[in-house]
Amino acid sequence: MGDPKFSRAKFERPSHPWEAERIKAENELLKKYGLKNKKELWRSQYILRRFRQRARELQARVRTGDKQAEKEREQLLRRLGRLGLLPLEGTTLDDVLALDVEAVLSRRLQTLTFLKGLAFTPRQARQFIVHGHVSVGGRRVTIPGILVSRTQENVIAYDERSGISNDLHPVRQQGQIPGPPAPGGAEDEEGPDLSGDEPAIPPPEPEPAPTPKEE
Repeated sequence: MGDPKFSRAKFERPSHPWEAERIKAENELLKKYGLKNKKELWRSQYILRRFRQRARELQARVRTGDKQAEKEREQLLRRLGRLGLLPLEGTTLDDVLALDVEAVLSRRLQTLTFLKGLAFTPRQARQFIVHGHVSVGGRRVTIPGILVSRTQENVIAYDERSGISNDLHPVRQQGQIPGPPAPGGAEDEEGPDLSGDEPAIPPPEPEPAPTPKEE
């Protein structure tokens, strides 16, 4: 566990600092999920890396017939199922190895607050959480990066002590708050748009030139 005064790092920096493709992909994820900086992205990658490392270790032990490894495998799959990273039934360790970082980012409180329609953009969802306007199960939570379980997902709401909980609050009257995407729509194929960017307005069509009058 270690001394509480000497906390361990919760993320690992990239081995090579200047990779154009990786930097571009990271910037897109930062914009899509409204992350504050790349440390939050690296923290999610670190969480995913630990789950996958654990799955590889258990795969090797299960092949040798270790009964304790089979028990730990079921515990790991149930834990990931409760976190919403995997389905509750019919999963294997191969499904754990197939997870990507967006699976972890989609279970953050900030992302779910936006998808439940409590904020206009992911960045505004982060602001609401940090300022104490969001509660989970009646308890105020001010950490936007915590992973929300399946049971906690249904009890995310405005904190009753917050002024934003009132429907007549000016922040909630600025426009229509986006809700979760409709099932079967075009967004299901590419995932929900979490960038918060407004669609581009097409330029106005040029007016036709006046016809000369006949003399």
